[in-house]
Amino acid sequence: MTPFTDRQGKFSPLKTVTFGLALLPALVISYWFLTDQLGPLAVKAALRLVGDWTIRFLVIALALTPLQRVLNYPKIALIRRMLGVTAFAYALAHFLLYIVNVKYDLVFVATEIALRIYLTIGFVALLGLSLLAATSFDAAVRRLGKKWKLLHQSVYGIAVLGLLHYFIQTKADVSPATLMAGFYFLLMVYRVFINQRIALKPPVLAASALIAAILTVIAEFAWYGLATGIDPWRIAKANVLFTFGLRPAIIVLLVGLVPVAYVFARDSGIRNWFTARKATVSSL
Repeated sequence: MTPFTDRQGKFSPLKTVTFGLALLPALVISYWFLTDQLGPLAVKAALRLVGDWTIRFLVIALALTPLQRVLNYPKIALIRRMLGVTAFAYALAHFLLYIVNVKYDLVFVATEIALRIYLTIGFVALLGLSLLAATSFDAAVRRLGKKWKLLHQSVYGIAVLGLLHYFIQTKADVSPATLMAGFYFLLMVYRVFINQRIALKPPVLAASALIAAILTVIAEFAWYGLATGIDPWRIAKANVLFTFGLRPAIIVLLVGLVPVAYVFARDSGIRNWFTARKATVSSL
């Protein structure tokens, strides 16, 4: 298969659009870099932006299985491996930019990875993604057999490492990292229901959104309480006061309610509308 064709070798609009969107952040960051729009520390700014997109693509890749169930659209499976490899490509670019940022001092890089826990965690995550990317081809699937699925399930643990790296290297405001963690919680709750063979119906989806939002509040509270000097109760109150805009937990809740509305409309309202419309036409 190519980035533009399905398993039968036919042109795939879904894969083509996905491939283009996967390249878009890299192209935009490259344009900003080449046109001096990233400030005086351009390499460091690019390093941060590429790292942000690494986590985003990793979370998006994890979201595809639940999304496939919710939309009842099997073709989504076509882009699962592509987005996983995309996450690896951005992670590798993130690491290479780090090397550039320290003036190609590989001894310093190795020392920092060994001594700084957030770099150790990030490097282990990169190695994990490298292994998954290297075995993301059909030949590897055939060669590994049942072991392939077991190996690629490690992506959930790799995502945890990536999120820890994101949290630790972030300064005082960990809202972006918390938001990504919240989406990860939401996807893991979905995964629990899927593994238990529970259909993702509106009540289940609504419960998932609520559970993920609560876990996001707990994670944010714990992080500020344990890792910073900021009063975690002030952050917790912000989730209900909206003084500083929507907090990550609220965003996770709202995003989690979107599939609730979609499935409800699909299974009840829209179906009833079409049924009534058909009956009206038949009576004419």
